[in-house]
Amino acid sequence: MMCNGFGYGPYGFGDPWSAVINSIFMLLVFGGLIALAVWAIRSWTRRPESSDRAVEILRRRLAAGEISQEDFEKTLRLIKA
Repeated sequence: MMCNGFGYGPYGFGDPWSAVINSIFMLLVFGGLIALAVWAIRSWTRRPESSDRAVEILRRRLAAGEISQEDFEKTLRLIKA
């Protein structure tokens, strides 16, 4: 067999198992990068936290006249605590 100096085998590619291991490793690396990108996008575009939503609802109820200013302030203090 002829060897061109870059490994062994007829074309110098080396052991076929190294290609399998390299392919699996590449899939793991690229899969990890894709998972990291999905996680980053989801964390940047998530909904406001529940306390922010509660304050928003509380302000809407105050604006609609469903609760008084005293009730608003009391409930706001409870939410922030």
